[in-house]
Amino acid sequence: MLRIYIDADGCSVKNEIYKVAARYKIKVFVVANKPLSIPLDENIEMVTVTGKFDAADDWIAENIRADDIVITADILLADRILKKKGRAVGPKGKEYTDDSIGSALASRELMANLRHMGEATGGPSSMQPKDRSHFLSKLDQMIQAVLKKGR
Repeated sequence: MLRIYIDADGCSVKNEIYKVAARYKIKVFVVANKPLSIPLDENIEMVTVTGKFDAADDWIAENIRADDIVITADILLADRILKKKGRAVGPKGKEYTDDSIGSALASRELMANLRHMGEATGGPSSMQPKDRSHFLSKLDQMIQAVLKKGR
């Protein structure tokens, strides 16, 4: 059965995920380094991890199964998810695929080097209403694809 994992420490679309998951009755794991407020719903579980910096990423990567969906802005985590045949999508609705992850990793590395040299100082653009809409559409599309595949 399909499950959704949220890399939750910096996720800006948790409420949207809860609503979509409730509609489909999908189990959601909210994974973070500290307890977060979540709705009282038997299908939503808070998982608090402690330890090193990537503890939440490690927990998600260790627990996902093929076709589970992970919501993350972390490209390195998305790469780990794809290697386990899971599905990954960013909070603005960008789906990471086997075809796109290589260029995403290369861009991440390039930007890290530019920031290190002082050439790039900004981060990603702020979340806009159209980004939320795009995310909701992509999440629904991904769920439908997994459900159709499982028939």
